[in-house]
Amino acid sequence: MPVSDANQLLTIIDQASFAMDDVLLYLDTHPCDQAALNYYQYVTKLRLDAKEAYEANFGPLTVDHVHSNQYWTWVQGKWPWEGGNSTCGTMKNGCSIR
Repeated sequence: MPVSDANQLLTIIDQASFAMDDVLLYLDTHPCDQAALNYYQYVTKLRLDAKEAYEANFGPLTVDHVHSNQYWTWVQGKWPWEGGNSTCGTMKNGCSIR
């Protein structure tokens, strides 16, 4: 995914997540609708691609996506409410917490 701006990626993730929830509700009552199933698969891939791009550039979005055997990276850097601009989990200055 060519988008490299954190806010753009988060917007794509939010929009795709909403679309997934919406089409899932529809599929609950229309399980044979092939167009809806195709749309679900499309937005699922869109969301997964955006999440992977975000995490590759800005760190994990959820704690279960922290992949480090050497040190715990989830709490490093500022949280969004601390002015961290949505970079939760991003390494700052090697292994130092702050």
